[in-house]
Amino acid sequence: MKIVVLDGYTTNPGDNPWDVIEALGDVTVYDRTMDEQILQRSAGADILITNKTPLFRKTIDQLDELKFIAVLATGVNNIDLQAATARGIVVSNVPVYSTDSVAQYTFALLLELCHRIALHSEQVYAGRWTAGPYFCFWDTPQIELAGKTIGIVGFGQIGERVGAIAHALGMEVIANTRTLKAAPGYEPFEWVSQEELFRGSDVVSLHCPLTDENAGFVDKHLLGLMKPTAFLINTARGAIVNENDLAEALNRGQIAGSGLDVVSEEPIRPDNPLLKAKNCIMTPHIAWATLAARRQLMQITAQNVKGFMAGKPVNVVNLPE
Repeated sequence: MKIVVLDGYTTNPGDNPWDVIEALGDVTVYDRTMDEQILQRSAGADILITNKTPLFRKTIDQLDELKFIAVLATGVNNIDLQAATARGIVVSNVPVYSTDSVAQYTFALLLELCHRIALHSEQVYAGRWTAGPYFCFWDTPQIELAGKTIGIVGFGQIGERVGAIAHALGMEVIANTRTLKAAPGYEPFEWVSQEELFRGSDVVSLHCPLTDENAGFVDKHLLGLMKPTAFLINTARGAIVNENDLAEALNRGQIAGSGLDVVSEEPIRPDNPLLKAKNCIMTPHIAWATLAARRQLMQITAQNVKGFMAGKPVNVVNLPE
């Protein structure tokens, strides 16, 4: 089968070979595909592998040979699932590969907000400690997490792992999720409404998928419920936050700070209001990008392709007619 990888660079920038995919057919890998190149590069492919390159109806309807789309990610917002289903094209994703990496990164953002490690390190290298009269100095409040409350929105595998780490740090955990499940085996833990979560948390951490229903749901209303000392962390999807409302809340001191690994449009636009917001830490969507996570992503994608070729597709996110 002819297999085309449309945007492979972020999965393999040179340290995560395509061997397990290349063993499955005639494989062509493109580091990046611009919108105007999608149709030409996809022509004749039986299988397309994409991370963020969009495959919408106008493209899918012109690809007569296409039988299977493998998404190199969990989110499938870049795929027109209805168009694929209508054509009988199976779409699979990778539902679990970066749980540990994203949970770890969530706390990297949170701990940076608590201690501003990079800022203080820069001051040391600038000579301030050498010239100072005291054995220590700090320019920002140093915040201990033990005893504080973390509110987790979305309690899937990543949300659960974040809760477990927070509990290990001595935090109280509250959560809100679309589908209730058994509570984790630690206390204190409580299921709460969205409003109760935003009102009662010292840290709000977002781990829910982006849907048509929840786009921009973290808005002026919910941000207005938060404590002025609270932090907002987002390692999920940028579009679940109303960025204008968040920038306004930060600039007014309505909340203490935010740590974001995602924004609504990536790469970030130069006019994104968060670029000028106070106390906002942003990183370029790298919570998922450890080598361990990317290796697992590659392996599971290969399993998805093998399953489809064997007539037993796995991790299917649509139901072809």
